[in-house]
Formats: sequence, C-alpha cells, structure tokens
Amino acid sequence: MDHSSGNAPGRASVALVHDFLLDVRGAERVFLELCNIWPQADIYTAVYDERGTEGRFADRAVHTSFLQRLHPSARTFRALLPLYPAAIESFDLSDYDLVVSSSSAWAHAVLCDERSVHVSYCHNPFRYAWNDRDGTLARRHDPVTRAFLRGAFRRWRQWDWIAAQRTDRYVANSRTTQARIRAYFGRESLVVYPPVNTERFSQGAVGDHYAIISELMPHKQIDVAIAAFNLLRRPLIVIGDGPDARRLRRLAGPTVRFTGRATDAEVSQILQGARALLVTSTEEFGIASVESQAAGRPVIAKQAGGSLETVLDGVTGCFWSGGVDELASAVRQFDDTAVDPQVCMRNASRFDAASFRRGLLAEIEIARSIGSRATVNGRQPLASTRIVRRAVRDPHR
Repeated sequence: MDHSSGNAPGRASVALVHDFLLDVRGAERVFLELCNIWPQADIYTAVYDERGTEGRFADRAVHTSFLQRLHPSARTFRALLPLYPAAIESFDLSDYDLVVSSSSAWAHAVLCDERSVHVSYCHNPFRYAWNDRDGTLARRHDPVTRAFLRGAFRRWRQWDWIAAQRTDRYVANSRTTQARIRAYFGRESLVVYPPVNTERFSQGAVGDHYAIISELMPHKQIDVAIAAFNLLRRPLIVIGDGPDARRLRRLAGPTVRFTGRATDAEVSQILQGARALLVTSTEEFGIASVESQAAGRPVIAKQAGGSLETVLDGVTGCFWSGGVDELASAVRQFDDTAVDPQVCMRNASRFDAASFRRGLLAEIEIARSIGSRATVNGRQPLASTRIVRRAVRDPHR
C-alpha cells in the first residue's frame, strides 16, 4: 500500500504507530483517540487483525510488517516475540514530519528520519523485559525455556534502551510509567492521562455481583480474586480473555462467571450493576477503574500503580494491600451503598478525551520547538540502524 495515501502530498504529514492491532483493549482505545486527532494520518503496526479490532480501523491506511504474512491473532502473536524489534524497524517513515507512537512494548523503537519529530505516548516499557522480568522467569518451570528467555530479555533491554535514546520526547500515561521511563531509559517525561470515553456509561440499578475487566494473564493476579470469592461465595463476573483463561476457569467456584470478551454495551451494563469493580494487579493507569466510576460504581483496588491516581480512597473506592485474605476482608468491610455515584462520575470526568488531547498536543508543540534529538544532539545513527534503513529502502540489494 502506498504510504502517502492517507496524507497530503509532500513531507508535511503524520504517521501513527502502535505495537499491534489485534483486539480492542485499553491501549487500543488510546490509539483510537490518536486516530481521531489525526484523521488523515497513516497507521503503522507490526500486525493487524481487522476482525479482532471490530473494524474500527477499516477506513484507515494501515501498514503492517512482514510478520503479517503469518496471520497472527490475539491468541498467537506472542509466539513471534523475538521478531518484533526487526518488524518495527522495517518501516520506512522518512516522508513524515511528525511520528506519534503508542507504545507498551516496541512501537517507540520505530526508525524515523533525522528531520522528523517522534513523540512516544508510553503505556509502559515492555513489562516482560523490565518490571515483570523476574516474575515472568519464575513462571517458567522448564530450565531450558527460562535460560532462553533470560538471554532474550537481556538483549531486548539493550535494544530497548538504545531505541529510547532516539525518541525525541516521551509522554507517560501515569506517574508509575513516568518513574519506569526514568529508571529504565534515563529519560524524563510528562504525565498526560489516557482518554476515557465516559459518555459510554450511565448510572443504573445495582445488583449483587462484583466485576473484573482484564486481560487474563498471570501477572494480572486474577487468581487472587477467584480464591477470595470462592471463600466469600459472592457472585463475581470476570470480563476478558487471554492465555490464563483455562487455568482460571479451573480455579473458579460456582459463584464466579466468565464472559470472555464483551461488547461495549455488555461491559457498560455489567459495570453499572456491579457493587464494585475489583483491581487485582498493579496497573500502570487502569482505564477500567475510570470506566467503573463513570458508571457511578466504586473500585476496590490493589494499593499500587495507577489506581492511586484514579481512585479516591474512602470516597470512590478503597484499597487493599494484596493477598487473598486481605481482598476478602476488604470486600466484606467496604460499604458500597455509602458511596455517592455522582461523586464517582465527577471523578471519572477528569480523564476525558479533551484533557488528553490538550495535554498531548502541548507536548508535541514542545517537541517540535526543540527539534529532533538527532539534530540537536548531533547523534549519528548506530551502525545497525544504518544497515536496517538501507535494507528497508533497497530490499533487493
């Protein structure tokens, strides 16, 4: 596909880059707002599934990498993990003045022309190589697999740090992510909270169930909630899917129900009827927490990460310290009927699309006024970077 098809002719153009577009989760909802800001911008992503993303990008110029030939899905794309650095570096973005990446793994590493300005909205540095490295290795019981991953993560961190030095400006989605960008990449960033479509939600009749909205991954610690609700024998609805789904279903007692992936309308209905939303892991931001409050419902969250920025303790929810017994105790003691739904909804309104747009565009203007790091700092591309660029521009060489 001709990469100039979504922009006006010439260099004055914008490219939007996302890690992968295979389903619609929190990061993809943020990327959709970027697409709203730049409706004519071209989209670049390592792999794309139009059906998995519910056709939300069907009218855009979406450019994929060589990995698209393997037709990965949301269930299978992780098997290609070692190939994504090469995939993201294979794009030729030399015709774009502005590149905006939406990154929780590799999108921030896209190679840009030295005249381009690249601003990366960071959901989190790649968790498996950085903040969840030890946990990921501990979950692998095969010593051969563990040794392979340990080496792969070490190489990934080296590549990731180098890539981070090329990016002109980082924007973090929370203070947690901001601290990780500083610790892992040695880069400063400003926090601009993600946009949440609060208008999707409204107050409704409250039932007896509690809710979880999450990708079903081991690091999400959904098993803690399942164990707690097996003890409490209270109804729990788990919305989401992922590699840990089968194990979690085996752990679940009769009061725990799994919906799999749900439509926006189904999510809204479950949230507005929930006594509270449960957050069991350290979320970098946690869009679901804001969505629950937009529906007038409180949040019972692990006392860590983005929840500390989105939930008002004792007002729009409460915190717990971690562990099955602690969560069960927090659920028993928390009086959801004492929470004012209007206060929840007002708190959620802080995280609207207009605030996100203002904050992000301000950061982009700052980046443009400073100029490209390659120009300002006089940095020459690494030898490996030059080789990749030549290969991309002349594939028959």
